[in-house]
Amino acid sequence: MSILFPRIAAALCFLAIALGAFGAHWLKPTLEAHGLTDVWNKAVLYHFIHAVALFVLALYGTTNRGAWWLLFTGIIIFSGSLYVMALIPQARDWLGAVTPLGGLCFLAGWAWLVISPGR
Repeated sequence: MSILFPRIAAALCFLAIALGAFGAHWLKPTLEAHGLTDVWNKAVLYHFIHAVALFVLALYGTTNRGAWWLLFTGIIIFSGSLYVMALIPQARDWLGAVTPLGGLCFLAGWAWLVISPGR
């Protein structure tokens, strides 16, 4: 088993916790002023849940690598776009159309695991 995938997943878990703390403390006044605290919190929640899933999938080797990549892409697109929208409210116009693509990646990754003949 490649050590790269568990390390990427662990780094993403670390980043989710750090961004959650960053949003709850340092960014809190800015997020509240723009009414975007819920957007930031949703980004952190989905980021963390799926990073933990990536870590578990990484332990199973290559059996579910496709699902791993879909969930990874979902974190980048879904949570990433929400983070940017929370930090740059003007980006909502064009990123609002991108965020659902990340959600579709999450759904496809979980569907992969439902129909996968692997472990």
